[in-house]
Amino acid sequence: MRHRSLLILTAVLTTGALTLTACGSRDDSGNDGSGGDGGTQTVVIGLDAPLTGDLSALGLGIKNSADLAVKQANSKKYVEGITFEIQALDDQAQPSSGQQNASKFVANKKVLGTVGPLNSSVGESMQKVLADAKLVQVSPANTSPSLTQGQDWNGGTKARPFASYFRTATTDAVQGPFAAQYLFNDAKKKNVFVIDDKKTYGAGLAGTFKAEFEKLGGKIAGTEHIDPETKDFSSVATKVKSSGADVVYYGGEYPAAGPLSKQIKKAGAKIPLVGGDGIYSGEYIKLSGAEGVGDLATSVGAPIETLPSAKEFVANYEKAGYKEPFEAYGGYSYDAAWSIIEAVKAVVEANDGKLPSDARAKVAEAVGKVDFEGVTGKVSFDEFGDTTNKQLTVYEYKDGNWAAVKSGELTS
Repeated sequence: MRHRSLLILTAVLTTGALTLTACGSRDDSGNDGSGGDGGTQTVVIGLDAPLTGDLSALGLGIKNSADLAVKQANSKKYVEGITFEIQALDDQAQPSSGQQNASKFVANKKVLGTVGPLNSSVGESMQKVLADAKLVQVSPANTSPSLTQGQDWNGGTKARPFASYFRTATTDAVQGPFAAQYLFNDAKKKNVFVIDDKKTYGAGLAGTFKAEFEKLGGKIAGTEHIDPETKDFSSVATKVKSSGADVVYYGGEYPAAGPLSKQIKKAGAKIPLVGGDGIYSGEYIKLSGAEGVGDLATSVGAPIETLPSAKEFVANYEKAGYKEPFEAYGGYSYDAAWSIIEAVKAVVEANDGKLPSDARAKVAEAVGKVDFEGVTGKVSFDEFGDTTNKQLTVYEYKDGNWAAVKSGELTS
């Protein structure tokens, strides 16, 4: 979710009702689950996300939300004889750091599952390390289709690379085309300038958007790649202005998208910038300023005001006293952690109340079979490890905040 979610309860989560099993409240004793008196065996859930740097707003929301799931599981003694802990490591949105963190998780024999990362490129770097150790990975935010369906996913051959990898967020194979359909059919935009940051997430998202927009009959006014580390996009802004485009689509994340939008408007192109879940953050509003008003973003899930279960999650998050907001992926991170907790429960109960010697492999297998009502709705995975929940929402930046415009699923 975004930081504004804590203030006015407008953020994104997918539809569904939450049972006390999945989200729950703290028990009457006030125990927050952080102690070790709830069980005789400790299970660690590894958490990888950017906890520092430009994307730390999203990463800290992921960490806190997974931590909340662990605390509530302990508070209710959800798995008899087991106490859960979080081991949180910072990847700084760098694939090399994510890979190193994966090795650290593998080395800690108490780690039976991992939540994260945020970035698809980081997820890519971690997959094999974790898979070789039969250590399950559940990302709340990775959206690149290749992570679950292989590099040739768009060429007619879908093949799951790693059976230990799952995600609770839907993919860019859905998100990009969903944005294209909204812009062409609803917003009546016919001429788009497409920009991406050349990263796994950004380039992939821009590619699926572009293909669908052209399929619908839209025109591509121009394409450009940028280096997100530089904040001077004046040359690209000039190209956008002279292209005659009536909208810009950006594949990338908010640290570059905000300044890009501001500079495009200042160059004289008074047209909206549209992006995916990577820009759907309160940080984008700060970075794009007044020039960003009217910009659009798609993100996974449905608006929180439609979900009683999500409201309960927000209340529990506030009650826990975390300093940072849960941002876009808070609910998905909670559900990712809870899918591991559910898997541990199934494995322990099938083994006379104890962890088996091959617990990692058993937990990874059990995650693929989970089926529960979570913060984000029904949590289950298909044969590729992708979430079965495909809900998306378009948001518009107006009145100093993101406001939901349209929710639904991709039209075939």
